[in-house]
Amino acid sequence: MTNFLFKLSIRKKIFLLISLVIILTGLITVVWAQNDYNKAREESLRNIEESGGTVPSNEEIEFNASEEDLDYINVLLVGLDDEEDVARTDTIMIAQYRPDEGEAKLVSLMRDTYVTIPGHGNNKINASFALGGLELLRQTIWENFKIDLHYYAQVNFDSFERIVDTLAPDGIEVDVARRMFYQSGSLTIDFQPGLQTMSGEEALKYVRFRSDFENDFGRVRRQQQVLSILKDEVLSISGVRRIPQLLGAIEPYIQTNVGTQDMLSYGRDLFLNSVDEIETLTIPVEGGYWDETYQHAGAVLELDWEKNRQALHEFLQVEMEEEDVP
Repeated sequence: MTNFLFKLSIRKKIFLLISLVIILTGLITVVWAQNDYNKAREESLRNIEESGGTVPSNEEIEFNASEEDLDYINVLLVGLDDEEDVARTDTIMIAQYRPDEGEAKLVSLMRDTYVTIPGHGNNKINASFALGGLELLRQTIWENFKIDLHYYAQVNFDSFERIVDTLAPDGIEVDVARRMFYQSGSLTIDFQPGLQTMSGEEALKYVRFRSDFENDFGRVRRQQQVLSILKDEVLSISGVRRIPQLLGAIEPYIQTNVGTQDMLSYGRDLFLNSVDEIETLTIPVEGGYWDETYQHAGAVLELDWEKNRQALHEFLQVEMEEEDVP
């Protein structure tokens, strides 16, 4: 009996020791990840200061995010064109991430989509940002598409270049479908067909180009293509150790309400349960719109609402109630 109790005591001590080692390892990992994140963030902040740039602040941004506890998140992604000192939404996307399933989806909302803007009548969807910032854009997406948004992330063109160069210092490889040429003033866009290695500056030109028969639809397709390439760049880094460093390096260039701990957590999930491919959708869908022109809005895309809303809800796996159909 004494021998049995002695063995039982030894087993308990071993179990306790193993538990303590696991807990200690977890704490060290968290501290190390936070440390790497902070170091990379501070370096980016120094680079911004030395180049004469400014760090965007989230304090003045109103965004009444959905607080519903779900097994996925929807993030509003906004690209800003502020070259003329007036911030305009050049890109509007909804990114959905399901950590448990390792699934990521990307929806592009065409900026000329004609929608109802709460309190402001009908206009292009990008007009909602000009009228009321991210919060009115969020309300407009809910009003017209019945999609809840949990987070936002917005970036201007200069920051986009820096993010690409940070994630891929040697450039990203992009398969250019056809010759692309545009020239206006000091701006020249010139890409040959085939695989091209692009810096941040060149990648920005690539995603902004729309001087061909595809117009804005081609531009949206290229934006989705480059975001998918950047995702592959992040996941190609050898080992999880680079994830906190990369997140810290790009954070100063992005205005977002995703907290540091959440960002590190999603970054870890993305690495441990990696996304093989980002599924994409463009709204309006093919055959679900027609061109229209209004004096107050100019050329717009009028939508077949039932067709587009159904396609969007099915793509994002969101149930659509009968009363949601206009």
